[in-house]
Amino acid sequence: MPQKANRSAKTGKFVLGAERYERISAVEGIALTPAMKKRSADAKKKKASPAEYRKAIMDAHRKA
Repeated sequence: MPQKANRSAKTGKFVLGAERYERISAVEGIALTPAMKKRSADAKKKKASPAEYRKAIMDAHRKA
C-alpha cells in the first residue's frame, strides 16, 4: 500500500524524508556515497538546521 505524502506544518509543502529520497534515488540509479551518508549522520547528530546542512554540503563541494 502506498504511503501518504507528508506536508510541512509550517509551509504546507511536501516533505521528502531521507528514506523516501533514497528509494527514489535508487530507481534513478543514484546511490549515496559513504561521505554523503556520513555528512547526513553528522548533521542529524548535531541537530543541524536545514541551512547549516546545506552549508555543509556546499563546503564539501567547494573548490579550494
